Amino acid sequence: MSPPTPLPEDPIAEARRQWVAHGWGPVADGMAAVTSVMRAHQIMLSRVEKVLRPHGLTFARYEMLMLLVFARHGALPMNKASARLQVHPTSITNVVDRLEAAGMVRRLPHPSDRRTTLVEVTDEGRELARIATGRLNDEVFADPGLAGPAVEQLVSVLTELRRDAGDFVET
Repeated sequence: MSPPTPLPEDPIAEARRQWVAHGWGPVADGMAAVTSVMRAHQIMLSRVEKVLRPHGLTFARYEMLMLLVFARHGALPMNKASARLQVHPTSITNVVDRLEAAGMVRRLPHPSDRRTTLVEVTDEGRELARIATGRLNDEVFADPGLAGPAVEQLVSVLTELRRDAGDFVET
């Protein structure tokens, strides 16, 4: 699939202009900021999924594999995975179902809490995570679409937004 043909003008700048023209000037910058972040998300997700798709992974499945790879014993309770990935438990169940069907993870009973199910990464899941991470590092993370200082600025601004939204508490 070839990249889309660039538009002759920035549609978000045009939307901002229209916002001002229609009397919504005080919120035009906010609209442009939100719309820009949403479009940047689409661009980045498209790049990531292009790399992951040949490996049978979505970004959600990749995140789950990496969370388990980074876990001390390669396993976590499903409710803890849901909290750490900041997604609804139903979404975690769906992701684990798909990864389990592919042999990348397995469900285990918790050794001391019968109400809790652990999800554990398999050797195959570790290997897939290693390969996918190598490709993401080379093809996406090494060049996220911005140069040096701009990447640091973006991370800083988005960290502030996430913190102020209650995503985490800074210690």
